[in-house]
Formats: sequence, C-alpha cells, structure tokens
Amino acid sequence: MGKEIGLSLVYRDMWQSSGKYMPRVDQLVRVAEPIIDMGCFKRVETNGGGFEQINLLYGENPNKAVRAWTQPFNDVGIQTHMLERGLNGLRMYPVPRDVRKLMFALKKKQGTDIARSFDGLNDIKNLKLSIDYAKEGGMIAQTCLCITHSELHTVDYYLKMAEELIGMGAEEICIKDMAGIGRPASMGKLVAGIKAINKDIPVTYHGHAGPGFSVTSSLEAARNGADFIDVAMEPLSYGTAHADLITVHEMLKDAGFSLPDINMKAYMQVRSLTQEFIDDFLGYYISPKNRMMNALLIGPGLPGGMMGSLMADLENNLKSLNKYKEKNNQPQITQDDLLIKLFDEVQEIWPKMGYPPLVTPYSQYVKNAALVNVMQMEKGKERWSLLDDNTWDMLLGKSGNVPGEVAEELKKLAAEQGREFFTGDPQDLQPDALDEFRGKMKENGWDTGEDDEELFEYAMHPQQYEAYKSGKAKADFEADIAKRKAPEVAETPIAPVAAAPAAVAQPKDMDITVNGQVYKVSVSYGESTTSAKEEMKEATPQPQVHLNGSAKSITAPLEGKIYLTKEAGEKPLKIGDMVKKGDIVCYIEAMKVTNAVKADQEGTVVDVLVAEGDDVFDDDVLFKLN
Repeated sequence: MGKEIGLSLVYRDMWQSSGKYMPRVDQLVRVAEPIIDMGCFKRVETNGGGFEQINLLYGENPNKAVRAWTQPFNDVGIQTHMLERGLNGLRMYPVPRDVRKLMFALKKKQGTDIARSFDGLNDIKNLKLSIDYAKEGGMIAQTCLCITHSELHTVDYYLKMAEELIGMGAEEICIKDMAGIGRPASMGKLVAGIKAINKDIPVTYHGHAGPGFSVTSSLEAARNGADFIDVAMEPLSYGTAHADLITVHEMLKDAGFSLPDINMKAYMQVRSLTQEFIDDFLGYYISPKNRMMNALLIGPGLPGGMMGSLMADLENNLKSLNKYKEKNNQPQITQDDLLIKLFDEVQEIWPKMGYPPLVTPYSQYVKNAALVNVMQMEKGKERWSLLDDNTWDMLLGKSGNVPGEVAEELKKLAAEQGREFFTGDPQDLQPDALDEFRGKMKENGWDTGEDDEELFEYAMHPQQYEAYKSGKAKADFEADIAKRKAPEVAETPIAPVAAAPAAVAQPKDMDITVNGQVYKVSVSYGESTTSAKEEMKEATPQPQVHLNGSAKSITAPLEGKIYLTKEAGEKPLKIGDMVKKGDIVCYIEAMKVTNAVKADQEGTVVDVLVAEGDDVFDDDVLFKLN
C-alpha cells in the first residue's frame, strides 16, 4: 500500500474564488451531511477570510452560520479549517491585538480546528501572534508560504521563511499557491525542502487552477512528501477556483498513493445542491468567464480568490469609463480591452511597489492601483494620481515590509504628500479596541453574544455589523438581487428597499445658472412627491446657509459604496460645515479597499447628496459647496 495522503475540500474558497457571495447557513447545513457521506475528506475548509463579512453583507448572522456549519464535521471527526490574514485577521486592514486574540479562542469554541494563517507580505513577524494565539486558544497553528513568482521569490526564499516559521512554533505549513503560478518542479522542491527541515511537520498544498499548473503541482507536492492536497469540485472547480476532486483523486491513486474512495452517490448530491445554490441567487454574482482556464494569468500573477470578484467589479468599472468616454465623444472599449490593459499595468507597477506577494489584501492593492491608473490614464490623467490610503500604508511599511524596494517615483510622491516610511512593528499602530466596542454595544442595547462572539464581530467588521444590525444590509442586498434577477425592469440602479422612491420623483431643489452664476431655488408641487430618503432629510432640521451666488461640487473620483465616516468618533460632514482643500469629506469602499475622498476646493457645505451606504459612480456629485 502506498503512502496515505489526505484531501481537503475548500468549500468556502470555492465560492470565494468564483464570485461575491457564499451560501446561506440553511444551505450550508443541507450540504454538510452529503459532503461527509462522500467519505473521501479528512478536512473541510469551513470559514475564515471573507466568509463572515459576506454573511453580514446579505443580512445573516455569521456566528450562527459558523457554529451550525462546523458542527456536523466536528461530530464525525473531520477536521475543519479557517483562513485568517495574520495582522489583518478576517478583514482587509490591521486588527488590534485583543481582537486577534479573541478570534482564535472564539473560533475554536465555534467548532474550527485549524487556523490557516498567512501574511500577505510574507513578513513573518506579523504571524507570531497568530501562532501564539491559535495555540493558546486550542487550535492547530498552520502558517502559509504565499507563493508568487519573481526574481525575489525563489525556492530558497520560501525555505528560509518556512524554517523561521517552524522555529516560531508553527505546527503545520501550507503552500498557498493562491494564483496557481507556482511551477510544478519548484513546488516539489519546496515540499522536499520543508520535510528536510522537519520530516514530521504536516504540509498542505493549496493551488488555484487558473493558469493550469495546479494539477501537476499537486502531484509533485505529493511525491515529495505533502500530507494534504486541497481540492474543489463541480460545479465550481477549475477556472479561478481549484483543481477538481475527481481529477486529483484519480491521479494520486494512479501514482500509488493510498486514499479513500469517493461515494459517487453522495458526490452527485453535493454537486446538485451546489448547483441549486447557484441557481437560487449565488450565480448572479459569478461571471461565466470564471469557469475558464486562462494562461494569461501567469504574467500578472493575479490570484484566483481575487479574480472571482474582479470580473464582477469590472462591469461597473467599464460602465463608468464608457460613460466618461461617451460624454467626451471618445470610442468605447470592451471588457476584454479593459482586462488586457489591467494585466499590462499590473506587470508595469508590481516591481515598482516592491513585489508584494499577490494575495489578499495586497493583490487587491496592486490590482486596484493598476486599475485606477488605467482608468485615470484613459481620462488623460497621470499614473498614481489616485492612490488609496490602504495601498500607501503597504508601501510605507505600516503593514509590514514589502520584499523588494519601493520605486523612487513612489518615494518622491510620498515625500510630496508628507507621508513618512514606518520601520517599527505594525501591530503597535493598532491600540486595543474591545473595551471601546463593548461600550458602544452597551449604548446600543446590543448583547455581546455567546463567548463574546457578537462583540468580536462588531470589532472585526464595524461598518458591516452596524448595517447588519440596522437591517440596511439585508435591504440593500434584496434590492440588488431583485435588480439582477429582473434586469429588464430598470437599466439604472435600483435604490435600496428602505429608500424606495415615490411613483414620480420630482426635485425639491434646483440649481439655476444665470449669467454664469449658480443659484439654489426651492420648487413646490401640489402634493408630496419626495422619496423616503428626502423625507428623512426634511424631518431633521437643516441649518440655513446664505448663498453668495456660486456653487461648487465635490464629485466621486471612482465608483463604489459611500461611507460618511470610517473611525469611531468621526463625525459625518453636514450642511453648514466648513471644508478646506485636502480635507477628507467621506470614504468610498471600492474593490475591497476604502478610499478617502478629499476636497479639491474649499467652501461651506450647502448640500449633502449622498447617504451612508449609497452606491455612486465616477463623477457623481457628493457635496455642494458655497
């Protein structure tokens, strides 16, 4: 009998890499039993990464989802694992120590056995607390080598990293080939090298399928001593997801490895249920192109987990760009045109940004910078003319050290903007926060939950949690899915259910231009025709602002979702406030990062045209100034 090897079903990552959302808790519970009945899995990936944030976005309690989803696997001894982002925890930006520590203890109590921790910069000092806190909380501390391909990212580079992580107390190593660009021979050498460091440490190979290497890489990893191989299954395998279970299973059996047979009746049941979930609502957020293999990804090295959502994001980016081109009498472009421009720009700027590994969140930062550069340059503006604060934090060292050297042009731009490079421990920039959030929950009359799980959720995802608690997240999601299911009903975005317009929306105020001067006038109609949002605005006494005859606008620099504030204690801009050039007036969440919108002129706010959570497009007017 050949060496025994274990398979792990990355059911969460299958969805993450295919589209935007994941199944509801009732759907997950239904599919758990047939996954168990398949009889071929030693492990199942159940949560982590974007899982909980996505639950919040469509109005579901993520803690109940994790407990209900992991329980069936716990009951039969199948190990469950979660993905966490080290310094960034379960989100896209750094997390305080006390929140990180609570996470590991809580997730173990909720039923998760293994913490798969990675640092998006491969900066191992950011993983020390993950290792320590996972072990303190009773979890298995598995750490990742984030695979990318460059002159810096060699087999020796990764072996040195693995040796240091094992020395820090890591109990397992995962080769996280998130873009599937790890060359098979190199992946085999890497596994063999890790086993030479410590022959007893379990090694997992996790490879995305997109460029086409991952099946062969799985075999090379297995032949060189890997203990576990991550797989996906139909109807979500391959493309931006992972190699298919049946392919990998048959390949390993033929190579002489020992592993359990697949119960094909149960397999077909899981396949059928997964397709049912796609047909229900999840498929509306999955691009058909995500099922395709694409060797073009070898060049830019963008990861599968990001490509799944990228294709959906590009719809809005393309619409915004073509709207601009139409307005300026320029020829429109196709989505393929935009995609190739994006790939070319990634390859141009990635070395200049210090070769950060292309994994969440830094793959998003590189991709976002490239995409915004493309959008701006298509409009005749300069490269780097709009760079979000999250990306600056990465470049400046506030998230850890990038592997390479930041280009001189970016160092010069940082100096011009008064930004300084940071050389300390990024964790020290994040003060403990649980007491603050506990106080806010008490003020709101919210329970902190079993094992403080609701407190954790609020501290980890404050904006999304508030939208979930208010019901706004669910209303927005239902409005969006209704629009996607019936696109012929309306070509323009449908407003959230909570802010549905009246039958005939007519303006209450107008800007009238006379001899080059802009005047605001009020318009009265025989009966009320205001929208719910306008009624709420009118219900609150608004300060009166004297107009001097001119009006200026602050417009959206890109499309996304509006947040009027970002940090606790920050107050939203309101009518009557004074704004100076360079002041932050609001934030736009776009492509998984938060962009600070800064005033490009000064004045007094005379109108606020957006509300928390509104979707806006490039050049939409956000505020009017006098």
